[in-house]
Amino acid sequence: MAPGTGRGAGAAPRSVDVARLAGVSQKTVSRVMNDEPYVSADVRRRVLAAAEELGYRSNNAARALASGRTRSIGVVTLGTALYGPASLLMGVERAVRDTGYALRVVNTMEGESAGIAGAVDSLLEQGVDGIVISEPIDEEDGADLSARVDVPVLVLGAPPPFVAPHVVTAGIVSGRLARAATEHLLELGHTTVHHLAGPVRWYSARDRLEGWRAALAAHGRAEPPVVPGDWSAASGYAAGRALSADPGVTAVFAANDDMAIGLIRALTEAGRRVPEDISVVGFDDTPVAAYVTPPLTTVRQPFDAMARTGLQLLVHAIENPQAPPLTVTEPPVELVVRASSSAPPRQALRA
Repeated sequence: MAPGTGRGAGAAPRSVDVARLAGVSQKTVSRVMNDEPYVSADVRRRVLAAAEELGYRSNNAARALASGRTRSIGVVTLGTALYGPASLLMGVERAVRDTGYALRVVNTMEGESAGIAGAVDSLLEQGVDGIVISEPIDEEDGADLSARVDVPVLVLGAPPPFVAPHVVTAGIVSGRLARAATEHLLELGHTTVHHLAGPVRWYSARDRLEGWRAALAAHGRAEPPVVPGDWSAASGYAAGRALSADPGVTAVFAANDDMAIGLIRALTEAGRRVPEDISVVGFDDTPVAAYVTPPLTTVRQPFDAMARTGLQLLVHAIENPQAPPLTVTEPPVELVVRASSSAPPRQALRA
């Protein structure tokens, strides 16, 4: 327990605690934290020293100075226009509207050193009541934030990037969806399924890779070499040019719809018909997936359901810090079967 606070261990310090330790009024703490005039240098020094000792973080809302709460939730997300991360962020924004909390977003950039650490620190400095981590890639150097994160943290669709006192997770595991996509092709009669993978730094790419592998292993099927991609249609097109030259390829599971669409374009240009010669299944169910030629079979990511469930868990943790976490169930796997998948050609079955 911090000196003079009279509060339980682990409780976030408030302005009243700073005032008590510094021997000043709570209004004086407010003036110092808001950098107002008419505060002596000695008083300012004592208040800032007390705040530092207690680990108190200033926030700019007058209401928060009185209650220790801002009724705001911060989100750390990758700064990208890719469909998955962008759709999940929109789902979070929609879900927050129903909670009565404000939303503050900090974007990180792929390849930025300690991007999550800096983003979390920025949100904590703003006095948020909880943080959502929607960051889909590995950090180059996983900073230890456990001592600094004193609010509940929700992690969406990935392993927690750091240890914190109160972490909750939500989101359907990509591996389950990938396994369903692969099993769909195997159940159509394909001997094996090739995989066009996403970049290995992404948690979701690794989950989809493991789901594909698990499906092949469960059916006792050979595992072809993984074809690397980078989520773009261009990388799918490059993979399609290579795969079209292999007559043994009859089915491909692509780790996202954009790569699947580029793959189909290259196969078609090479004279390999989809799905008569090669079946293709994607991942995400992007808005365009139903309108390409042929319409793409894919697995749908439940972004809105994931966000709603996650925010429910986070708000419960914020408002009921001593209560056990809520129990939630993952949404069901939704395979959307369209025209890009079918049984393998007969010559492949005879081979």
